Parts: sequence; C-alpha cells; structure tokens
Amino acid sequence: MLKCDIVIVGAGLNGLVAALALGGQRARRPLNVVVIDRFDPTRFATSSHDSRASALTVATQNMFAALGLWEAVGVHAQDMRSIVVTDGKEVSHGPVLLSFATDDSQQAAAAMVENHHLFASALAQIAVSPQIRLLTGEGVKQISYGPGLAQVTLANGDIVKAALIAGADGRTSKTREDAGIKMEGWDYRHSALTLTVAHERPHAGTAEEHFTPSGVFAVLPLPGNRSSLVWTASHDEAKRLHSLNDDEFLVELSKNFGTHRGTLSLAGPRHIYPLSLRIATALVGPRLALLGDAAHVIHPLAGLGLNLGFKDVAALADCVMDAFELGQDIGSPSVLDRYATWRRFDTVSTTYVLDGLNRLFANDILALKLVRDMGLRLVDRSAPAKALFMAEAAGKLGSLPRLMRGLAA
Repeated sequence: MLKCDIVIVGAGLNGLVAALALGGQRARRPLNVVVIDRFDPTRFATSSHDSRASALTVATQNMFAALGLWEAVGVHAQDMRSIVVTDGKEVSHGPVLLSFATDDSQQAAAAMVENHHLFASALAQIAVSPQIRLLTGEGVKQISYGPGLAQVTLANGDIVKAALIAGADGRTSKTREDAGIKMEGWDYRHSALTLTVAHERPHAGTAEEHFTPSGVFAVLPLPGNRSSLVWTASHDEAKRLHSLNDDEFLVELSKNFGTHRGTLSLAGPRHIYPLSLRIATALVGPRLALLGDAAHVIHPLAGLGLNLGFKDVAALADCVMDAFELGQDIGSPSVLDRYATWRRFDTVSTTYVLDGLNRLFANDILALKLVRDMGLRLVDRSAPAKALFMAEAAGKLGSLPRLMRGLAA
C-alpha cells in the first residue's frame, strides 16, 4: 500500500500540469503526488500520435511560466497576431464580419502550440520533481472516497491512499462515476477532423474562423509556413474525409481552404473526434475534485477547452495550498466547496455560451443569418466591444488564480 497527499487519476495534459502545480519544484509547498494512468503519457509527446494543437491564452502562458514550462514550450509557440471571422456557404468566399489584430508592441491574446510539445515539457519537469510519482500501465479498478482517506485500487490489486483525489481522467471519468456524479448534456451531430498542413505562403500569425452551415472550419497558425486545421463536419462526412487517400483529401481540402496561401501539403496525420457537450452535475464529491474533461466537455469553437481545464488546475492549487499552509485537511468539504464555488460559474457560462454560438452559426436560416451578421459587424466597429472580446480571449477576465497571474501556487 502506498500513501500520499494527492492522487491524480489521468496523465493527460490537465493531470500532468496538476501534478506540477501541486507537487512540482515550483509549487509553494510541494506535496506528495501520485499520478495514475493505464497509458504511458510519453506516447503523447510525439507528433505522430496527436495532430491537435492548442491556443494557449495569456493567462495559461503565465501559468506555464510559473511552473517552469514556458521556456521549453515558448520556442515552439506561434503568436496569433490577428483573428478573422467569416460567414458563408463556402469557406474561401465568406465575407469578413469581424477581425482582431494586435501590433508588435502588444502581447498576442493567445499562442498556438502543438500538443505533443506540451506533453514533452510537462514530462521533463515531472522527471526532475522528486515528490511526483507516475504509476502508469495499470488501470483503476475501484475508488473509495471514505470515511477517512480516499483509496484507489489498481487493476493489479495495488492500493494507493490519499487525502484528496483529483479526477483528470477525461469525459468517461471513472473517478466521477465511482463518486456517483452524473454528466448532463448532449452529442452534436458533428465530428472534428484535425490535421496540420504546410502552405507555400506565410500566414503572418493570422487565425481564421470560417463559419459554414456544416460547422466551423478553423485555420490556426503554427511556426513556419504551417497551420493547424479543425474541420467540423457531419459524422458521415468527417469519416469520408478521413478515409480518403492523401491526394484525394488535398483536392477536397483545397476547395475549402482557398488559394490565398498557395500550394498546400499535408504535414502530419489526420485524426477525427466526435463532438459533444457535457457538464458534471457537481465539480466535487467527498475527497474528490474534478478537472478538465472529467468536469466539462465543450465545443472546440473558440479553442478554450484546454485553457478551461488549466484554470480548474490553478484554482484547485490555490485552494489546496492555502489549506495546507493553515494545517487544514486538504480534502475537507470546506476546501472542496471553495474550489467548486470558484469554478462553477465560469464552467457553466463558458460551456453554454459556446453552445449558443455554435447553434447560432451552424445553420443557414436566412433571418438568423442576417441578425448574426449585423451583430458581428456592429462589434467589429466598436473598439470597447473588441477590447472586451480580446480580454476574454486572453483569459484575463474574472477572478484569476495565482498561477494564472504568473505567481507560485
């Protein structure tokens, strides 16, 4: 039997970053942390396994700097210097309704980084953090949440006990299931196809969000003449596109991408992910805090999902560290209630705002199209409104945890 302060179930990005926030060398008071996952997270640190990239807000960049990650991650980041939003039946011909830009004297609201670089940097920091232990290769058989310490029983019979369980085990979370917490929501009738493309002409740090009746077609800048694509389509259409050979796929892609960046070529594998909205009916249970997709699954419309999970991590770190310094039980109801209260409004509001935007754009009803286009054009002409949008995109609004202000948790 192994005892520790905190068990983190799930070695995805939220789980690894949570381990560093709570037990890494940069933590205010490093706790003993055990991370459990049936998969080895090192496999995600290669570009061949994960074609996704993430838009890291300024607040998330501050967090990574505080955890000692940004130095390694930043060299692989591409600032989003401008954002263009279009609406139309055809991606390459839709009218520009809204645009944002930052000059060289301003910090960009977000930077694009391929996910495998995030995994690699987190794993490198964990390797030099003696109070973090990775237990991989064994799944979780059962979780008991008390009385007393929580207990995790692995598939091989090993037992780990801790004052607190952090559930970072994704949308099919066993930590949530064993605590009896339900998920509410629905499936979208779409999937997201993700891939990286190379193009002949530079992107100048411009991100493009094209809204069509079949969903969003996002072109997000990466270092060099490369872009990360998120192509939303019906399940059947996404499967068809995924099954095409490279030459056939490039023909389909070019029809949607347009010619403004010259000749296109594939720069990595294609992956497909069904889309859904899910939100946990509770963010905490006895000696349990849910993080990331275990707590909320949102539409990738604005690329906020991973940042929302990192904000969970930062808020939990604040609550736990404050309690630990006061000599309190870090898994007590008062600590967990503070975390849940802090995160509930942001989680619910972000989830349903993105769902509303998706429903607003993913249709071709003429009257609705006229209203939304007029609204976007009004925002585009309003400097205060655009400043508010950029502040939200940078993750600067609301009560920010210490890590997201660049301070040690």
